[in-house]
Amino acid sequence: MRIGELATRAGTTTRTLRYYESRGLLPARRGDNGYRTYDESDLKLLRQIRTLQDFGFDLEETRPFVECLRAGHPEGDTCPASLAVYRRKLDELDALIGELRAVRAKIGLRLAMAEGEPPLCELGGQEL
Repeated sequence: MRIGELATRAGTTTRTLRYYESRGLLPARRGDNGYRTYDESDLKLLRQIRTLQDFGFDLEETRPFVECLRAGHPEGDTCPASLAVYRRKLDELDALIGELRAVRAKIGLRLAMAEGEPPLCELGGQEL
């Protein structure tokens, strides 16, 4: 298929596909007529990239998954490098969740103080 059809089927733009190609994530094959040509495996690569980006992965973090698919694995997340990226992302998310919980606690305390309620001890519900 040509670049326009691939873009349509993947739900993206030809500009995005060219960018992925320039970053080495999408193969740069050309037909005899000079047009870019793609196949179903390229569509699978794009779907993997888009899914990961929807989860918050940046483009470079998708590379191990793409390489795993290119190596012939049925899924992009079955290779050790992909699993390592998953682990790093989970660690990042856990850290962010911890930060958000701390901020939430501070805001909750400020709200309680602003509303004139005595602050409660987290352990026993007693006033501080």
